[in-house]
Order: sequence, then structure tokens, then C-alpha cells
Amino acid sequence: MGNGIAHVFAQRGFEVVLVEVRPDLAEKALAAIGKNMDRQVAKGSLSAAEKAAALGRLKTATSIAEAAGFQFAVEAVPERLDLKKAVFKELEARGASGAILATNTSSLPIAEIAAAVKDPSRVIGMHFMNPVPVMKLVEIIRGSKTSQETTEATRELTSKLGKIAAVANDSPGFVSNRVLMPMINEAVECLREGVSTKEDIDTIMKLGMAHPMGPIQLADYIGLDVCLAIMEVLDRGFGGVKYKPSPLLREMVEAGRLGVKSGGGFYDYPKKP
Repeated sequence: MGNGIAHVFAQRGFEVVLVEVRPDLAEKALAAIGKNMDRQVAKGSLSAAEKAAALGRLKTATSIAEAAGFQFAVEAVPERLDLKKAVFKELEARGASGAILATNTSSLPIAEIAAAVKDPSRVIGMHFMNPVPVMKLVEIIRGSKTSQETTEATRELTSKLGKIAAVANDSPGFVSNRVLMPMINEAVECLREGVSTKEDIDTIMKLGMAHPMGPIQLADYIGLDVCLAIMEVLDRGFGGVKYKPSPLLREMVEAGRLGVKSGGGFYDYPKKP
């Protein structure tokens, strides 16, 4: 997600500092962005000159201090509240006066993340969809103390990125995952109970509901560990049977079958030679 976000900002004319925890990961991120831009060039949606200019606007770093004075930050670290709070404390200390601090969290409460900083009015959710360079939607989430100025500035920035903003108030899972994840979880339950095969569950949803990808396969692409984590957030926030993670989903994660990123989830994904 961080790679994709940096990619889009740089392509749209912004000077970007992509912060990673280690130099090798920073190099890997830059290489991934380059490859993704090469695909755009091959498809004709980006010229070679535009690619070169975008990469020229993109720098990598291994500490937030190297990006001191920034005006807008988008955090995309793993979905751990303690980690995000630590990052936000440093972001507030390193940013320019009035800098907006956005989180790409897919489900964690904005208010809890904002509690880590002195001025929560500048904290907002900016939930990009994956893959970021392709997907148009950015779900903007207002925390209880997010200012109207921060919301409007983020909406305007989203438009400059060539994306479409949809605004939601802070609530577990927001809108996207509050609707999507119970559907995926229920599909997993249908599989667990033997109602149908994974292939037929996906076919029914693709052909019958015009979904581009079936929910079982989509879960693999999102990451089963991510799906489980979001269901746990919903369960803590709302309770009730509707939000209980499927035992099968939990079993898959415990077995290390996380989906595409681990080489196998509900489906297998052999590594390309």
C-alpha cells in the first residue's frame, strides 16, 4: 500500500519521501514502483518521460527525520494501534506547522490514533484501495476531533491525485470494511459448513452479483490475516454473531496460509519462475 500511495503522489507532481525501516526495503519499494510504472508505459497510460519525472520526485529514507518539514503525511504501517500511535507522535514532531497527518488504516479507530498527538484536529483517515495506482476510491474518515479544514484539504488533495473521495465518520470498519468483511466472512462460513465449494461460491458472486472477483479469492488477495484482524475490530466494536470471525478463517491464519502473499490461502499461488 505504501508503495502504491507514493507512486500516485509522485506521478501527480508531488515531491515524495517514502520512509522504510531498512535501506534494503526502501530499495525494494523503489524497484516495485519502477516496475509498476513500466506497466503503465507499456499500456500507454504513462510516457517514458513522465515516468522519469515521477521517479525524480521520489526519494527514499529510513527515518521520518529525513522528511522533516513535510506538509502532508500518509502513514501505511501494519495494522497495530501501538505502532501507529508511535509513528504519529514522531510525525507531529517532524512535520511543518499545520501539517495534516493521515492514516491509511482500513479499520482502526481514527480517534484512538489521534489520541497520540497534541492536535487531533489535523488527523484524518485516508483509506486507499488496493492496487492504489488503479483503484479510484479513497475513503476519507473524519475522527471525532478532525477539523472541517482538514477534511476539505484532504478531499481536495484526493481530487488532485485523480481519485474520487467518499467521506465517512469514524466507526469500526468505516463503510468499506463494515460492509465487505462480513460478506467475505459469511462466504468463508458457507465453505466451512459445506454449503458449496470455494469455486462455486466465487462463481455465484461473480456472475450473479456482478462482482469482478469472488469473495473467497478476494480474501486471498487482501490477506487472510488482514481479513481476520478487521473482523476482530468489528467484533470488538459491535459484538453479536454477525461480526464473529469464522473459525475457518482463524484456522487458515494460524496455519500460515495467508493468501497470495504467502503463496497459498484458500487457493494456491505458485511463485512465478
